[in-house]
Amino acid sequence: MGIYLTVDIGGTRIRAATFSRDSIQPIEHHRASTRVQEGTAFDHIVTFIESIWPEKDKVEAIAVALPGPLDPRTGTILLAPNIPEWEDFPLGPKLVSHFNVPVYIGNDANLAALGEWRYGAGRGHHNLVYLTISTGVGGGVIINDQLLQGERGLGAELGHVTLQKDGPLCSCGQPGHLEAFASGTAIARYANEQMAAGVKSSLKPGPGLTAEEITRAAEQGDILASDALHRAGEYLGIAVANFLHIFNPSAVIFGGGVSRSGSLLFDPLEQTLRKRIFRSKYLDNLTVITAELGDDAGLMGALAWALHNQPN
Repeated sequence: MGIYLTVDIGGTRIRAATFSRDSIQPIEHHRASTRVQEGTAFDHIVTFIESIWPEKDKVEAIAVALPGPLDPRTGTILLAPNIPEWEDFPLGPKLVSHFNVPVYIGNDANLAALGEWRYGAGRGHHNLVYLTISTGVGGGVIINDQLLQGERGLGAELGHVTLQKDGPLCSCGQPGHLEAFASGTAIARYANEQMAAGVKSSLKPGPGLTAEEITRAAEQGDILASDALHRAGEYLGIAVANFLHIFNPSAVIFGGGVSRSGSLLFDPLEQTLRKRIFRSKYLDNLTVITAELGDDAGLMGALAWALHNQPN
């Protein structure tokens, strides 16, 4: 039986699973810390993959989802925010050399979009936009049942669209990106800035403040917490209006921890979207929904990517 081995390299955890071609139920599923105790990060990944390698069945391909810009055609990581030593790093070719099977790599948000389209909330849609809102904001786009990649696989960096030319700095160092307004980090930063300016709140200010804590406070009636989420929702509404104008999808899917803020985030998003859209036809039959795959989005997207690249 041919086996597909998928890996999701996150900021704090690595997850891997093995699948048969015809099933989305993992045969094996392992987790480990991304932190390297000994050796190099590549050695760490190799050892982790070996820990889940099947004893008898043939591995048809390995697919890896990871954050940051990369070139899926050459298998090169251009910059890995969670692994500084992986700059212009040929992860794909090195894994091919070690394991002697085809290896496919992809941006985690892009592959999550592919996973949701094939296995999750995007089933039945031919054109969709996926946004994951957590520490940062990532994105993926499906156009006519194909993953949008661009010339070098760098397309669909939706979190880095500019919404305000002199806005707050994004994690990438550029001002005014969507991520600087709507990520969990940005929401916490705004709340901290407001409290430093004298706004009263039940929130405890400081670097440890999280969007999850802000959501809980908003649910309990904290005005600043509600304002912070409302502001993020408004900027998301502006961005989604742009995405509708560019891609004209039938579904917009939201993943990531911040998306669990519910109506506190999505009510202002919808209100702003209706104001910003230039033709109401863009909203006809549009589905706005939260993702279904949760923590498995990267693994399932990697499986979909492997199957897409492998011959039938």
